[in-house]
Amino acid sequence: GACREWRRIVPGGWALLGPGPCPGWWQSIGTQAGGLRAEKAGGESKHVSVQRAQREETLLSAAQKVKEAGRDFTYFIVVLVGIGVTGGLFYVIFKELFSSSSPSKIYGDALEKCRSHPEVVAVFGESIKGYGEATRRGRRQLVSHMEYVKDGLRYLRLKFYIEGYDTGKRGTVHVEVKENPERGQLEVRYIFVDVDTYPRRIIIVEDNR
Repeated sequence: GACREWRRIVPGGWALLGPGPCPGWWQSIGTQAGGLRAEKAGGESKHVSVQRAQREETLLSAAQKVKEAGRDFTYFIVVLVGIGVTGGLFYVIFKELFSSSSPSKIYGDALEKCRSHPEVVAVFGESIKGYGEATRRGRRQLVSHMEYVKDGLRYLRLKFYIEGYDTGKRGTVHVEVKENPERGQLEVRYIFVDVDTYPRRIIIVEDNR
């Protein structure tokens, strides 16, 4: 009973002792204090670990966002470049095929005039194909043309070939167009066919000189 009366802990962690302390009392106090310190130290360590993990997670998340943003920006630039290149190609193709001053358009118009000309049809037949110069692979796709300026006006000369499917007759077509200063367009000066097979002759398809 005496042991219970005098075993008190006063503020500040000091023990208030009376006569005849119980054996093992100091050991009990030390064990309890050590347990509290160990528990407090363990709690602080866990708290620091959680904070450190949260900071690392935040840094990784920020780095991931920066990386994704950079990748998205790169994709955006690639898409813009692709659109620009595609648009440029479409513009060149459109201008080459549909512009009245392009060699391809002039070639197509001259070929149609040859196919509808009575003398040309009489020599080459109803079915006539046209083609350009032969490439290295043997494909006849290139239409030979030359552009020059005379007296401030633009001129364009073309040369291509025609052949009759049924007759086997072959010929060379010569075309020249000249810029109209009032309209700003190229107009035909002449179209004539030089028949390359026997009997050789020249057929005037159009002459505006």
